[in-house]
Amino acid sequence: MDDYAKIIYKGKTYKLPVVTGSEGEKAIDISTLRQKTGLITLDPGFANTGSCISSITFMSGEKGILRYRGIPVEELARHSTFTETAYLLINGVLPTRKELNRFSVLLNDNSLVHEDMQIFYQNFPRASHPMGILSSMVNALRSFYPELQTVEEEINKTVTRLLSKMRTLAAMSYKISMGHKVIYPRPDLPYCANFLNMMFDSPVKPYRTHKELVKALNVFWILHADHEQNCSTSAVRVVGSGRVNLYAAISAGIAALWGPLHGGANQAVIEMLSDIVKNNGDIDSVIKRAKDKNDPFRLMGFGHRVYKTYDPRAKIIKKTCDRVLKKLKIKDPLLDMAKELEERALTDDYFIEHNLYPNIDFYSGIILRAMGIPTNMFTVMFAIGRLPGWIAQWQESADDPKWRLSRPRQIYTGPTKSKYIPIDER
Repeated sequence: MDDYAKIIYKGKTYKLPVVTGSEGEKAIDISTLRQKTGLITLDPGFANTGSCISSITFMSGEKGILRYRGIPVEELARHSTFTETAYLLINGVLPTRKELNRFSVLLNDNSLVHEDMQIFYQNFPRASHPMGILSSMVNALRSFYPELQTVEEEINKTVTRLLSKMRTLAAMSYKISMGHKVIYPRPDLPYCANFLNMMFDSPVKPYRTHKELVKALNVFWILHADHEQNCSTSAVRVVGSGRVNLYAAISAGIAALWGPLHGGANQAVIEMLSDIVKNNGDIDSVIKRAKDKNDPFRLMGFGHRVYKTYDPRAKIIKKTCDRVLKKLKIKDPLLDMAKELEERALTDDYFIEHNLYPNIDFYSGIILRAMGIPTNMFTVMFAIGRLPGWIAQWQESADDPKWRLSRPRQIYTGPTKSKYIPIDER
């Protein structure tokens, strides 16, 4: 054992191997720690715990790096499409033109959903959040489209079926919630343009897809496609470790993404910026409250659990946002407010010292507004983008020869052994 760490406990020394990743990051392998010492590690929130070895996504919070299968996300956002990026994440390599065409055809061929699923939508209360509906509907897909895992071709069909149908389900949920006629996917439109058409086309007013919006949606979904072992991805892996079907694992990821500290943050940013505008743009008060430890107010869209510098995705989405609003000649007061707030924060010593830089959620909501996406659909848009990453992570976990059922330990602090007291004596 050339590279190892030592732990000394009760005068005895134990050696634990050190694992080195392809980018030089290191981890102490504690998989035999309890067996050797009777000890476990305690790491609330798993901030220092590696749950798996993965070849999908590399990110460095200190350097502001994000790469999918080794390719910088900046290059993918500039040159790729969401469909091509999805293929890369799921299959591990960029597709040839023939492979990409075949993948795109499979997506179009599987874009329709069973008509009976519309009945489910009609029985959700009108006030239901789209994320709750989407999680339920993805789980329900298993009943209509059982998985076939005996042949590689059938696994590919299950994956492309889910990628395509989740986009359709999301558009359907919006149309039905508005009381509008459901628009079916068109075989002549690519993935992103198809979604926008299903969302906004109508018999009364035909929708004309704008190439800038299609490009912006491709970028938005590429930037959200995977992000290492975050909350929702970990949920997909943990649930998947029980060898549940793909639909159930993805449904769990959608539920985990729903929260305002994760996928719901972009919606929270828009609500925060709207409140600032309503209060006559009082940024001084907002900055003051954000720095007050005793104030429950939180400046949404700033800071990140991993990034200790500017989120690389935020730089890309900000430029995309500027370009789209300029091309479409849209004047959004929230964008002006966001830029002013960012400028103030980036020159404030408190924010600099605490590494509080804008993250992707800070500008992504504004670009979704420009597309016409309603606020309560923002997290759904995140979920569609994250789907290729979830699928890739689920697949990698399922193929891992060292697979184990996820079963974290705990340190118990409750009462010690107690005697049962009959109810009449209490």
